[in-house]
Amino acid sequence: MKPSKRLQSLSSAIFTEMAQRKRVVENRGTKVIDLGIGSPDHPPAPHIIEALVSAVQNPANYRYPTTEGSNSFREAVADWYEHRFAVKLDPQQEVHALMGSQDGLAHMAQAWIDPGDLVLVPDPGYPIYAAGVVIAGGDMYPMPLLNENDFLPDFSQIPDDVARRAKFMILNYPNNPLAATADRDFFEHAVRYAKDNDILIVHDLAYSELAFDGYRPPSILEIDGAKEVAIEFNSLSKSFNMAGCRIAYVVGRAELIKPLSIIKSNIDYGVFLAIQEAAISAIRMDISGSYPNRVAELYQKRRDVLLDGLAEIGWVIGKPKATMFVWARIPEGYSSAEFAYTLLEQVGVVVIPGNAFGEKGEGFVRIALVEEEEVLKEVVTRIASSGLIQRK
Repeated sequence: MKPSKRLQSLSSAIFTEMAQRKRVVENRGTKVIDLGIGSPDHPPAPHIIEALVSAVQNPANYRYPTTEGSNSFREAVADWYEHRFAVKLDPQQEVHALMGSQDGLAHMAQAWIDPGDLVLVPDPGYPIYAAGVVIAGGDMYPMPLLNENDFLPDFSQIPDDVARRAKFMILNYPNNPLAATADRDFFEHAVRYAKDNDILIVHDLAYSELAFDGYRPPSILEIDGAKEVAIEFNSLSKSFNMAGCRIAYVVGRAELIKPLSIIKSNIDYGVFLAIQEAAISAIRMDISGSYPNRVAELYQKRRDVLLDGLAEIGWVIGKPKATMFVWARIPEGYSSAEFAYTLLEQVGVVVIPGNAFGEKGEGFVRIALVEEEEVLKEVVTRIASSGLIQRK
């Protein structure tokens, strides 16, 4: 018996390898600091936990939920989008609950492409973008995200025949792993390009609330005419420290989210109602402003502690305006993997090689800001002692 051949094209090999290498280093007695996986290290705010506890105790919440999400959850999302982005949504037709945004992104290709159809994917990009296409039997055309172009795709470099074949493109700003951002001008350009070429835009906005220094990431749906060609995913995982709850949503014109809704209705019965109640509490409290969301402040302080400290020892990295990640160019003389392995072996710090996210990630590592400030100061001390960073 042999499993599907498509598994050969799916890989989280570097993440598994880093976890294995971490265990080896720990077995030597080193206390490893893991800045690899972007999993929030704080719990949700108390009012969210209280709402969850109350909802778990309600016997009515143990029936099958609806795939699309409860009316109350979808109404809360629609209200939040109007509050946050001035975007009006019909909660009954233009909002659909998901078991995390990765769940929805994983099924997008199955909803929209047939084997041999083409999808435009960012390189570097979050791994599920490519994996979803592979599972559906589609083809990919990488859109290079380069430092010299502010890590934005250059649509003029996409051949006309590729644009004609493409069913959809994936965008992600603020970006994981690059921590790059995009402004309204870029999204206006993307919407025009999508209309000209009959391409659906799939925008992953999971980091909309993790922004710093006064920056407020826009929704692509703010752009005039975007609803005709774009849908958007957002999540409560990072914005409200609810990663383990697996609660997110997709929004957009009914005709554009319906194919994904059909796929989901054939796979699962939806998100546990108690989780939805906790999410509603998070969203409603954010709208009211009665319990300020401090998550972004936490990551901004961590960003500053780490990058100010690294700059002092000669590793100068530009400060990102959003996300919980730092995209760092590595010293010359190493590949991304070699540098990550050496950092773990010598000083017990885990980072992820940039090429794990695509060919254009070579020469960088991704650092997740998932430890407290004192631990990040220890990271700086360890790297300084390693001699890996040489002052110029």
